Amino acid sequence: MRISARFVLLACILAATSALAETHQVKMLNRGESGAMVYEPDFLAIAPGDSVKFIATHPTHNAASIPGFLPAGAEPFKGKINEEIEVTFSEPGLYGIQCIPHLAMGMVMLIQVGEPSASNVKIPAQLPARARQRFEQIVQRELSAP
Repeated sequence: MRISARFVLLACILAATSALAETHQVKMLNRGESGAMVYEPDFLAIAPGDSVKFIATHPTHNAASIPGFLPAGAEPFKGKINEEIEVTFSEPGLYGIQCIPHLAMGMVMLIQVGEPSASNVKIPAQLPARARQRFEQIVQRELSAP
């Protein structure tokens, strides 16, 4: 059986690409450095193809994408309560993440995949006030700095 050079080259490129992808960890906490009901960290800047592992530290948390706060073409996700979930982020852009039971308490985080512009941040107006406030703080701190 003869293996073509193109096939070998393609296999090497695919293996190298997946080997470069990282897995980042985020804890879902009742109390963290920035207060009550938080993800730690509450902001990640990652490369397309990287994964995030959401670690449940208490049986009342989950991680889910926020409808309307995803890049075009991105797949929404919703972890179960008290479920450790790993999500791969392929589409460049900004992803709003929520803990569904604690959204009104502001348990949200922002994931930046690739190099989106801070001027493109559109925090959904229908979010509870505390969630909007936390997103505004994250954007101010992480994306508006020079």
